[in-house]
Amino acid sequence: MSDRGAPNKPSQTEDEYFVREDAEKKRKLALQVKRETKEGELKALRDLHFMHCPKCGLGMQEVKYKGVDVDVCFACGGVFLDKGELEHIAAKDETKGVMSAILNWLNPEAKT
Repeated sequence: MSDRGAPNKPSQTEDEYFVREDAEKKRKLALQVKRETKEGELKALRDLHFMHCPKCGLGMQEVKYKGVDVDVCFACGGVFLDKGELEHIAAKDETKGVMSAILNWLNPEAKT
């Protein structure tokens, strides 16, 4: 047998393509659900969940990190960012490789 690698192993670009496709499908589904949900229901959901950890359900606190208010759950250690905050942190980060890849996967405008 040769050491040329597994013939069925996907390439990194192939993996990134499927991650972007999956993220795009989930984004479209979330937007559709939001459009179909009545305003009163959206307000009730926000009131019920605002500043509660999506992982454990307990309250979160805002903590400053690189000029951004990051939501932290001290109960389970979860760290959550609002839209635009990841980009702000990544812009100040010297090691942008992984952060750039994550941002590209989540960016709906980054089409191939």
